[in-house]
Amino acid sequence: MTSLADIRSTFLNYFGKQGHEIVASSPLVPRNDPTLMFANSGMVQFKNLFTGVETRDYTRATTSQKCVRAGGKHNDLDNVGYTARHHTFFEMLGNFSFGDYFKAEAIAFAWELLTKDFGIDKNRLLVTVYHTDDEAAEIWKKVAGLPDDRIIRIPTDDNFWRMGPTGPCGPCTEIFYDHGDHIWGGPPGSPDEDGDRFIEIWNIVFMQNEQFEDGTMKPLQMQSIDTGMGLERIGALLQGKHDNYDTDLMRALIEASADATSTDPDGPGNTHHRVIADHLRSTSFLIAEGVLPSNEGRGYVLRRIMRRAMRHAHQLGGKDPVMHRLVPALVQQMGAAYPELGQGQRLIEETLLNEEVRFKQTLDRGLKLLDDALSGLAEDAALPGEAAFKLYDTYGFPLDLTQDALREKGREVDTAGFDAAMAAQKAKARAAWSGTGEAADSAIWFDIADESGTTDFLGYDTLTAEGQIAALVVDGATADQADGTVQIVLNQTPFYAEAGGQVGDAGLLVTETGKAEITDTKKVTGLYVHFAKVVEGSLSKGQGAELVVDAARRGAIQANHSATHLLNEALREVLGDHIAQRGSLNAPDRLRFDFSHTKALSDDELAQVERDVNAIIRQNTAVETRIMTPDDARAMGAQALFGEKYGDEVRVVSMGRKVGSGKGSGGDTYSLELCGGTHVKQLGEIGAFVTLGDSASSAGVRRIEALTGQAALDYLRGQDARLGLAAAALKAPPSEVADRVKALLEERKALANEVAQLRRELAMGGSSDASPDQVDVNGICFMGQVLSGVSGKDLPSLVDQFKDRIGTGVVVLIADTGGKAAVAAGVTKDLTDRVSAVDILRAVTPKLGGKGGGGRPDMAQGGGASVENADAAIAAAKAILEGLK
Repeated sequence: MTSLADIRSTFLNYFGKQGHEIVASSPLVPRNDPTLMFANSGMVQFKNLFTGVETRDYTRATTSQKCVRAGGKHNDLDNVGYTARHHTFFEMLGNFSFGDYFKAEAIAFAWELLTKDFGIDKNRLLVTVYHTDDEAAEIWKKVAGLPDDRIIRIPTDDNFWRMGPTGPCGPCTEIFYDHGDHIWGGPPGSPDEDGDRFIEIWNIVFMQNEQFEDGTMKPLQMQSIDTGMGLERIGALLQGKHDNYDTDLMRALIEASADATSTDPDGPGNTHHRVIADHLRSTSFLIAEGVLPSNEGRGYVLRRIMRRAMRHAHQLGGKDPVMHRLVPALVQQMGAAYPELGQGQRLIEETLLNEEVRFKQTLDRGLKLLDDALSGLAEDAALPGEAAFKLYDTYGFPLDLTQDALREKGREVDTAGFDAAMAAQKAKARAAWSGTGEAADSAIWFDIADESGTTDFLGYDTLTAEGQIAALVVDGATADQADGTVQIVLNQTPFYAEAGGQVGDAGLLVTETGKAEITDTKKVTGLYVHFAKVVEGSLSKGQGAELVVDAARRGAIQANHSATHLLNEALREVLGDHIAQRGSLNAPDRLRFDFSHTKALSDDELAQVERDVNAIIRQNTAVETRIMTPDDARAMGAQALFGEKYGDEVRVVSMGRKVGSGKGSGGDTYSLELCGGTHVKQLGEIGAFVTLGDSASSAGVRRIEALTGQAALDYLRGQDARLGLAAAALKAPPSEVADRVKALLEERKALANEVAQLRRELAMGGSSDASPDQVDVNGICFMGQVLSGVSGKDLPSLVDQFKDRIGTGVVVLIADTGGKAAVAAGVTKDLTDRVSAVDILRAVTPKLGGKGGGGRPDMAQGGGASVENADAAIAAAKAILEGLK
């Protein structure tokens, strides 16, 4: 039997021999088409080649493209498991020409591969063409020898493809296989075409025209080919099956489901197994690409698929989680072709397990509530919308899950009532909103979110993407166009919005009509708001936009963020488990980390922290991310970072190895943190880690600032350069700079003491310039003088010496200290009961531009702005003595 893996390789190798570049599947989350939730065809990754926006070094390509149709305008979810050919995940085999070959070659390739390489009976094949495409019809006659009755002309859009209302378009030709008259159905275009007798297996789009807004068309300069053939569908045909779920790959997954639930794969639960097998593929591939379950956007679609599969597993009687146990079977079947499955196996299993454990806790209750809600209704009555909304809002049952459960009972949901309940909840949330007053907190964002939905974040695994402008806000109001300062909302973005201490991303946004510089990104009510300035042309609502995050800036930010996690753990290791984060900043130029600790770190402690962080960086291990509940994460030993708000799921980021860390099931992981930010892929990307020091942030909180990467190297190089300059000035090698500076400081101190002593001796020397005059004031000996060349700290000792010289009296000395004044007043002990040095000082300092002073009755000191009024100051001191009785 020809396996699906063999069919895939045969297809790719055939076109490889025909000069086609074998191109790997693009991600399921499109990077170049913001209108798509998931890649749904092979041509998605080549869209820009078809339009001429992009060129590559090949003009022919072939792929096996991963596709998901489970959300947005392409949604097959409701039919999966109940039909033979609907899937949420499928592979689209395709060959493409970008202005190279056209109709004749494309038709010849298809016919040769199907009838010769795959050995399909040509008598079972018939084709359709667009009713005016005589050229294609003639080529089919010539290449395949088909008669007119097996070349069916279709006059509808079923055989005419358009990229959109305007742009490239062209007729199609499709190849159908006739399964025989024992199966009901008619050929395409007939009244019975919806039957299963004639099954489409290949579609070729002849991209030959460009359509304009007025409906007119003209031939494209570069006419191209886009073909597609579903691997599962052709696999069923080549394996002699009429049902895609009977192919080898799908059968292996169905049997794995049956084995895990101890049920018959072909018994009454066959539909459940089919749903589980299909949904296992879509959920695993999405998780492997970084899409994780959430309550919005792509994460919400993923959750719906996961929970739908889990409900079917529950219906099979599975008491324990099932889905995660099936991942090894999927990796075995598809891991060779798609290595990302094996690389992400741990994340896939953990995500499925955590989601199923959490969902099982509410599933029984939800189904009971559903039965209770139905019990009072007539047998044919729809479930009230309010009841369906309660299941969604309170118990996490998406509407389609409720509809799926009711489908088996032959019932429906009042969707209008559900929508009304949803609208009422949104109105209540809007009424309760109170922002901070900033532009990004305006209630206008509720209106935008209602109209456009939330923003999908793509930036965990890409820095470039395309998005569609959902809203423009200028001066607090929505606008259809903008050409200056503007806030931009997109349906998807690679720009990280400020959160958890990590600053928002910056970069460029480019449309067909303008370019904007993104200076910051913030998140408001589920929207990513891009703060921007239009630097060329203008932007319009609804435009597609190329989005480019400043890669160097993001790299520096996430290096600092990852280093913050390592710093947190290093502090705990060095200082103790009482360390807890109290704030952080992860900017492109530095990191700042505030933590609970009551005293400054010693030099040895800070050096040890720095050594520990750099040791973990040198391990260069991969940074791993997992999704789990906050409780499970904490039970595992994960640390919660300050300022984060956690929902039902958290991202758990693990870094580094430390054998015997004793962190529960975290094993030898060095750092285990709850964090929604972006991080380096490998710890070595952080580069170097250098602390700038430890300081007090607030009571009981210390702050460390540090540098990483190039900033750290620049800092160290600057320090080295400064050391070199100091060494050159000292005429000493760098290794002796510290000793030489210490010796110079000691020498300077000795010289300063010598100078001070000489100045004091000069002041006491008795000259008219330096020694105060002695006068009698009201019977008290008074000495008052302005001294130069004396510092303020020299005055007390000089006052004491003059007091000793006169024996009894009052001394006031004013020093000119480089434009400012220093004052000291002294009173001998025998006079302190009559006059206080403090009173004298308080009379003197105002004359010098100072305010008061302080000291003891026998000695007081103060200062002033200048010595300009020194004579008046001394006169004020004399006046105090003259007033004594």
